[in-house]
Amino acid sequence: MVNELLKVDHHKVARARELAKQIALDIQREIEQVTTVAIERTVARLFGIDGTDGAGVPLPNVIVDQVDQAGQLHRGLAFWLANAVVALGKTPQEVAEACAQGLSICALEAQDPIRIEQVMQDCTRRALQTIARQRQRREELKAELGTGSEPLKYVIVASGNIFEDVKQAQAAARHGADIIAVIRTTAQSLLDYVPYGTTTEGFGGTYATQANFRLMREALDEVSVELGRYIQLVNYCSGLCMPEIAAMGALERLDMMLNDAMYGILFRDINMDRTFADQHFSRMINAYAGIIINTGEDNYLTTADAYEKAHTVLASNFINEQLALQAGLRRWQLGLGHAFELDPKMTNGFLYEVAMAQTIRQIFPDAPLKYMPPTKHMTGDIFLGHVQNAMFNLASVLTGQSIHLLGMLTEAIHTPHLSDRILSLENARYIMENARDLGREIAFRPDGIIQKRSEEIVRETVEFLEQVAAMGLKGAISAGLFADIKRSPAGGKGRDGVVKKGLDYVNPIMDALQREQASAPAGKGGSFDGTGN
Repeated sequence: MVNELLKVDHHKVARARELAKQIALDIQREIEQVTTVAIERTVARLFGIDGTDGAGVPLPNVIVDQVDQAGQLHRGLAFWLANAVVALGKTPQEVAEACAQGLSICALEAQDPIRIEQVMQDCTRRALQTIARQRQRREELKAELGTGSEPLKYVIVASGNIFEDVKQAQAAARHGADIIAVIRTTAQSLLDYVPYGTTTEGFGGTYATQANFRLMREALDEVSVELGRYIQLVNYCSGLCMPEIAAMGALERLDMMLNDAMYGILFRDINMDRTFADQHFSRMINAYAGIIINTGEDNYLTTADAYEKAHTVLASNFINEQLALQAGLRRWQLGLGHAFELDPKMTNGFLYEVAMAQTIRQIFPDAPLKYMPPTKHMTGDIFLGHVQNAMFNLASVLTGQSIHLLGMLTEAIHTPHLSDRILSLENARYIMENARDLGREIAFRPDGIIQKRSEEIVRETVEFLEQVAAMGLKGAISAGLFADIKRSPAGGKGRDGVVKKGLDYVNPIMDALQREQASAPAGKGGSFDGTGN
């Protein structure tokens, strides 16, 4: 239960949610008019298509690109694929392989609509049943083994070699990590395809592939049994392949996925239409799979001042909450982001940080908030860095955060060594255990610095959301209201992969997920039978 240490104006919070819902609905109306090459490749993957052609091009790309180049993607890949299955008597995988050998899928004669519909429903049912089994297995393992106590300690591995990452991840778990994130190799978010197979080379991270997901999940299951504690796995379904990677994560039982269109727009210059549409489908998949999403508001504070622009983080939390709920995610799946990025030289900076963290915690009591460590003001002084991380750890346990990405004393120097992670885990464990119930033992002065700062943030957030609602989210982004970065609504990478839906467009995966989410009991976000009924 969240401790109500601050007096938060519930009328202002309600107004903020009302404005955020209006903003999200405006975007949703645009999302529903288009599909993208990534959405259609996701359908291909969930229908069972995998592997590459002779040139190493992923087969989902081969078949979707062919339909797109024929000018027929507006109808949806599912129709063309199912039509080919009926016409040729082949599986979806075999159809994709035939396309790689020269088959023109859109030139096939139209088949019986009833048989086409049956193929689509059969493929959809098999995909959702597989995801449902993985979700059920996660819940069984959590019930059997348990998880760590919150704040859950989240550690990154990123050697570039998945086999080395496995060793480092298991070692981190043995030293107290509850969550392992395999950070993606630099700029993978800008690849308009998903690499295939296990990978051993990557700069600044490791490639996100289905084979890599599977290998790491198996390794963490092994160490989970050894430790008697379920270790959770994180990767990134952001960038130009958001829904594809979400599907891969659902099939391989990832537990959390970084998932935020705003991050892609602002920090990777991805086209707005493309990434908002991709985000919606990816979040529908995450919702059904029982995966917790992590949003990227913490990044705003790396380019904008953490004190002056704190309200933009909270405003984005409100918007992300509404976009997520529209995709079928439940509040317990919303790992909304914020960060400890105030200048450490600021007088009473820790009090201002506690005000921000506690305000967000009370406004989103059911969300597994993700709290990010200091990075912007890390100087390379490892001793000062260790103290900054200690203050971050104290703020986190004091305000009851859920997902706690460990700060590294060597931030701004190099990719952390295993020894760096162990020191950070020891720092967090020491502080969090020694101050475990501090938040239940204290109260904030009604006229004090923390209370007044909280009131200021909430007031500025409502004013900011009023401005965003008047301009529209795209207009606000183009004006640089978030992260002090301006992006053009018509620009950005991946724009050529956006296709306006035809009147005969069909996506049976999306349709089934919508039915599942509409019928799910509150708090569940999808049943486990995978029927789509």
